[in-house]
Parts: sequence; C-alpha cells; structure tokens
Amino acid sequence: MKICVLVKEVPDAAVQKRIDPSTGRMDRSGEKNLNPYDTHAIEAAMQIKEGGAVEVEEIVAVSMGPESAIRALHKAVSLGADRSVHLSDDALAGSDVAATGYALSKALEKESPDLVLLGQQSDDGECYTIGAVMADHLQMPSLTQVIKMDVDGEALRCERQAEYGYDTVQVRFPAVISVGDAINEPRYPSLKAIMGAKKKPLDKLAASDAGIEPDRVGADNARANCTEFKEPPAKAAGQMIEDEDTNDTVEKILAWLDERKLLA
Repeated sequence: MKICVLVKEVPDAAVQKRIDPSTGRMDRSGEKNLNPYDTHAIEAAMQIKEGGAVEVEEIVAVSMGPESAIRALHKAVSLGADRSVHLSDDALAGSDVAATGYALSKALEKESPDLVLLGQQSDDGECYTIGAVMADHLQMPSLTQVIKMDVDGEALRCERQAEYGYDTVQVRFPAVISVGDAINEPRYPSLKAIMGAKKKPLDKLAASDAGIEPDRVGADNARANCTEFKEPPAKAAGQMIEDEDTNDTVEKILAWLDERKLLA
C-alpha cells in the first residue's frame, strides 16, 4: 500500500492574518509552519504503517505551494513520511479551492496512491472541502471529519463526526480521507529525524510535469473572486470586578446579571 498525505504551509498561528488589498489574497509573509491539522493525518498514516494490519510500502508527503513550502515537507518527513513531492509553479499562484483540488489531484495521479490522507481543514483558509474536490477528480470515495480508522481487509472502517452524532462507514481502497484533530495525538519528531529530513528524497513538480492545464489554475482562472474585505468590529472592553470583599463582589455580579435579565 502507498499512502499520500497532503500537507500545507500556513502562517504561524501567532501571526495576525490580514488580506493584501493589492491582490485580494491572504498576506503570507512572515513566519510560517506546517498546518497543524495535517500533523494528525501524518500520524494516522504512521499508525496504519505501524499497526501491521496491512503492509505500507511508503508514506509520501505532498504539498502545493511556493519555494518556502519545502520547510513544511521537511517537517512532514521528520514526522515519519518516507519522501515528499513539492508541486510549485508561478502559474498556480492565486488558485482557488477548485483549482487547487484539481492541481493536487493531477500530482496525486502520478503517485497512484491507495490512500490519500489530509487534515480536516487548513489553519488559514479553513475551507474543509479540498479533500472532496480532489476525490471527485480522482474518482475515489471520500470521507470527512474521520476520528477513528481501522484497516479491515481491503477497506477502512471509519468513524466520523456528524451534526447528529457519529457515523460508522466502511470504505474500500483507494480512498480520500480527511481526518479530524480528535483522531490522535501527533508524535514529536526526534532530533535525528529532524536532522535527517533534508536528506530524504524530495521530488519537485512544475505544473506541466503534472499535466495541469494552465487555463484551469491561477488567480486569473479562479471561479471565486473576493471584492471587499472588512476588519471585524472591535470588542468592547470587559468589566473587571476586584475581589476585595467577597460579599460585595457577589452583589456586584448579581446586579450585573440582573441588569441584563440573565437571572431566572
């Protein structure tokens, strides 16, 4: 079995996210990291490999992004991936979700994976849909919000979160699975793995290498256009009550709640 895990480079969680008004796209300057949701997908792949229910020949980390995305791939390799694939081309810049899913599916076609894993969302765009878009192009079954996976012969028995509770679904290989962050606790990379990550094989693909049609990707061919952005309204400052006298503090809290008719 070959498992491909999709990973993405995203702005660091501590960096305030903003839109570049000149491009209408997220400003991705500054510190960047591997999308934290994707670490759960890597861990899920490693648990399948180490579980022994099926022989996993290799785990391949795949990313689409600028040159700096190589760092996210190195992190993925340090977490257990055997090698990585970097799809990068100026023609891909500004691609929307539909174009990104198409481009990634073309890169995955070259790998012919039995299983594609990815995090339920990215920490920047948070669109949740990239797995389903890719699965449609690859003509593979797709599951989202999966929080438990067990290999069952030539299929996966998955438990997924739903609005009304949980679904248990069996899906045959090949398949595309978006995992939720409740599925596992990602491991920490060892120092040896971190140091050796840059020596692992990394294949670079341009759009033409993957057979991507140029009129289906890039900002000029995006199906969605954002025309206006506004900062969220500033929150009013909260009211601080100093606890100098407990009885007085309780009275103040009760008065505050009663004023807003929050007491039964």
